[in-house]
Amino acid sequence: MASIFSKIIAGEIPCHKIAETDDFLAFLDVFPVAPGHTLVIPKKEVDYIFDLDEELYVGLMRFARQLAPALEQAVPCRRIGVSVIGLEVPHTHVHLIPLNSMDDMNFNKKLKMSPEELAQTAERIRKFVSLEL
Repeated sequence: MASIFSKIIAGEIPCHKIAETDDFLAFLDVFPVAPGHTLVIPKKEVDYIFDLDEELYVGLMRFARQLAPALEQAVPCRRIGVSVIGLEVPHTHVHLIPLNSMDDMNFNKKLKMSPEELAQTAERIRKFVSLEL
């Protein structure tokens, strides 16, 4: 059965898209732990990050790395935190989280952001995205 992320990739479920290539997609987490919390995924559905072939793994990290400066410019923060947990959705994903304190990486504290707030945040981030393909 397709994961929720595969359904987002297929356009069956909407998302607040940040950036997309042929192989990767980045979008806002609808249950963020901090404003600007972005999920970066490969379009190929693979459950566990270390099961990705090397080319896809390196490409995913390169894609995530290219998005970090846009997040830093769009969302005031000290740095961008990176987390790969992989238990919530059976589809590899990297969390990019704007951080001002260690508590901003607390996955037990979810923010409540309206669809409008998420859309505005995504638009602000997209203005700074510059991908080198």
